[in-house]
Amino acid sequence: MEGSVLSEEIHPIDVNNPEFYLNRELGHLAFNQRVLAQALDEDHPLLERLRFLLIFSANLDEFFEIRVANLKKDLLMQREITGIDGLHATEVLNRISTICHETINQQYDILNNILLPALQNEKIRFIARDIWTPDQDLWVKKFFKREILPVISPIGLDPAHPFPRLVNKSLNFIVSLEGKDAFGRDTGLAIIPAPRSLPRLVQLPDELCEDGVNMVFLSSMIHAHAYRLFPGMKIKGSYQFRITRNSDLELDGEGVEDLARALRGELHTRRFGRAVRLEVADNCPAPLVNFLLREAGLTEQELYQVNGPVNLNRMMDMMNIIDRPDLLYPRMTPNIPSGLSQKDNVFDSISKKDYLLHHPFESFAPVIELIHQAAKDPNVVAIKQTLYRTGAHSPVVSALIEAARSGKEVTAVVELRARFDEEDNLELASRLQDAGALVVYGVVGYKTHAKMLLIVRREAKKLVRYIHLGSGNYHAGTTRVYTDYSLLSADQILAEDVHKVFHQLTGMGQIEEMTKVLNAPFNLKQKLIELINHEAQVAKEQGDAHIIMKSNGLTEPSIIQALYRASQAGVKIDLIVRGMCCLRPGIPGVSETIQVRSVIGRFLEHSRVYYFKNSLPSIYCASADLMERNLNRRVETGFPVENPELTGRVLAELNMYLEDDWQSWNLQADGSYTRNRGNPDSGVQTRLLSTLAQ
Repeated sequence: MEGSVLSEEIHPIDVNNPEFYLNRELGHLAFNQRVLAQALDEDHPLLERLRFLLIFSANLDEFFEIRVANLKKDLLMQREITGIDGLHATEVLNRISTICHETINQQYDILNNILLPALQNEKIRFIARDIWTPDQDLWVKKFFKREILPVISPIGLDPAHPFPRLVNKSLNFIVSLEGKDAFGRDTGLAIIPAPRSLPRLVQLPDELCEDGVNMVFLSSMIHAHAYRLFPGMKIKGSYQFRITRNSDLELDGEGVEDLARALRGELHTRRFGRAVRLEVADNCPAPLVNFLLREAGLTEQELYQVNGPVNLNRMMDMMNIIDRPDLLYPRMTPNIPSGLSQKDNVFDSISKKDYLLHHPFESFAPVIELIHQAAKDPNVVAIKQTLYRTGAHSPVVSALIEAARSGKEVTAVVELRARFDEEDNLELASRLQDAGALVVYGVVGYKTHAKMLLIVRREAKKLVRYIHLGSGNYHAGTTRVYTDYSLLSADQILAEDVHKVFHQLTGMGQIEEMTKVLNAPFNLKQKLIELINHEAQVAKEQGDAHIIMKSNGLTEPSIIQALYRASQAGVKIDLIVRGMCCLRPGIPGVSETIQVRSVIGRFLEHSRVYYFKNSLPSIYCASADLMERNLNRRVETGFPVENPELTGRVLAELNMYLEDDWQSWNLQADGSYTRNRGNPDSGVQTRLLSTLAQ
């Protein structure tokens, strides 16, 4: 199964040709366009359609903060770097600008002309200030005086008060003034930063409104009463705007003596990074727009003039105001398999057989219950766990604290650099340390992304290990909305491998050979390539070979090239890739046997599963996507599903994804996606809900 031997036999074309690859950044935008399309899908409940639109906005924010920011940094540093697709950063940024201007205009069109009228029909209203009744106007006036005026700080612009450093993604207003202030100043411009502590949506009292839920935007209140911030002066215009900044932390591991302390310092700078995007109300006069662009150091290409709130994702607050379950997905109760409930001894159950849970259709509660029982069990002597995105006050962390306080050896490998969760992870690390747990931060330069739990228990005068391995995070909230697999096992060979990975993370030494676990950055990528090559060899010799790979992203060049060669050998290849995919399917002589589909639905597809028909074991679940960062620069695990019953079940579920003719999209060779709208009953998430959940 050596890749070099096989490639010589079935390598009729140059698979390094950039024409065979799609751009990862444009693939990311294509995924977000599929998310936005859900806002138009009337099969989703109305509030869920709005949620999809707001998720699109949040995704786009992160895209600009990280991906666009890094492309701009490459240009600034004059790095002549191109991806496997051969596109230069300048060309990618030009295409990003074109796509984003089109989709953002579409987003506001959907909001203003489809969703808001539909919400109004359901008696959910956003009351514009030009239609406030006298009683509503008076209430807003009192609210402004009581809640907003004491905390707001207008900034008049003059030589002593230059344009302020505005916090990343904060809501602000540029105000055009006429007249002189008490000091004789008449510069004519001021900035009003909206207090971040205030809600962006405020519900009006029922007695002042029609029946239903009636809300006003904080921005409307500030617009209406901005004059009170500049007494004696005339406001000629007030316009909201927002600046998005580079938020990618640049923490160099070299020379860092205390990672936690260094990270705390970097988190502050994230709020004030280099500007990458300006959003401004579309009625803002051109001179003011140009002024903002100059102050932000941006060009018209990075300007987005919008017809509505500039900080749309803050509308998510309305989900806490509106109590309309009829406009949401029906509540579901995840299934808890027999033997894993609170009344069961989970250790006894796992010792008898492996359990594979498919979240959120099956509950994450058994994993939490395992940790809780370990914390209380006098026979448990040690607990080791990786924590990536967990939440500082999650039940998992509480159980580990309880275990540490009861005298058990608790080791937590906390990945501080989980993007946008750094502050939470610093807090949970402090909580665990205060309880007496040993907290380590993994290996500098390699994010610890593996999802592992190891429990050591004394049974009949010997130590027995129990493990949990997963494709998702130990976060009780995300396990209700992300699809992921969890393996609970007492397989001592598998547990020994997990023990070795923990030693890699907490200690030092050479690579230890694993028996079952695949471990990035050491052998996971190479093993996947070997398994792909083996299917290709079988296809050449017998003609019956099949690969199914389910991942959130596919960008790693050597994996893609192995898949191309396997396709040339005749392997049937089905790829289920939620987000960006750099592989072009359907290229004659290159990828004719490859199909790529993306599933977008109620739950965020997050599980990573890899199936190879002619290998044993044939199925691996993993924490790793098929991307350079996961396979080369992170600590990841892939683990086999060996029980025949569980293997059959996972394969059947993968086939459900391939049979989905309702929630799926097919990737075309040109990078576009076509939506499948056939049989509604074929939707994979709906089928899994009916078969697994209660």
